[in-house]
Amino acid sequence: MNIQKPQKILFEINRIEKAEKLEEEVKKSEGKITNKLIENQEVEELELYDIDFKVVKFNKCNILNSKLEKVTFMDVIFENCNFSNSSLQGSSFVRCEFNNCKLSGCDFTETTQNNVIYKETNASYSNFSLSRLHNVVFDNTILRNSYFQEDILKNVYFEKADLVQAQVFKTSMKDIDLSNSFIDGIVISLEDIKGAIINEYQAINLISLIGVKIKE
Repeated sequence: MNIQKPQKILFEINRIEKAEKLEEEVKKSEGKITNKLIENQEVEELELYDIDFKVVKFNKCNILNSKLEKVTFMDVIFENCNFSNSSLQGSSFVRCEFNNCKLSGCDFTETTQNNVIYKETNASYSNFSLSRLHNVVFDNTILRNSYFQEDILKNVYFEKADLVQAQVFKTSMKDIDLSNSFIDGIVISLEDIKGAIINEYQAINLISLIGVKIKE
């Protein structure tokens, strides 16, 4: 596993400054917010389009029911943040971390994610459909009832992830290790699960995909 984390040295070299209210920063940013600490922000129904965040740390921010679409996040750290029911459709994430965040019900459709870590994060009911995920880790992350439809996955790792009742459609899991994750009730086709790495218990739960039943 070779995931590039946010370049934290940039935070030190550039001496990031604490931002004002997020809306004010956006107004004066001319589309680019760099070297900022965005902390303790409480925002609902925020709408941002075509904004670049580079070398930015979001800490203890609640940005709910909002639209942050076609936004670029590069070398961005999210700590203890809540983006529940927000849309990040069409956005790009490069070298980003989500640590102990709430992303329940988030719309990540048509996103591009390169070198992204989700750690101890709740992303239940989130939609990752039509996305490209490259070098992405879901570590101790809740993905219950999430959607992965028509995605391209490359070097994606599920470490003790909760994929219970997740829906996977036209998204190949070949060579992806699911063996230490929870996949009870996952909705997936035989074609999509083909080549995935699973354990014996998971194999029993998935055997219905080949049209046979186990006699007790």
